[in-house]
Amino acid sequence: MKSTKTIPIPKGYTAEDIKIESSTCTGEKTIGFYDKHDRKLHYSELVQTEREIKSFYARYGIDHK
Repeated sequence: MKSTKTIPIPKGYTAEDIKIESSTCTGEKTIGFYDKHDRKLHYSELVQTEREIKSFYARYGIDHK
């Protein structure tokens, strides 16, 4: 079994700041930490499957419901 090393949640963010945005044109999904002040996702990455979304949460040691 592969051991997953967790990394700390970026400073200034919490688990509640994780947001998934979807492109209206292409349908691509991006997950990251949403900054309410500049209205942008930070530490973001493209995701295509539920497994990749769960992997993003697991990387930061957060349970995904």
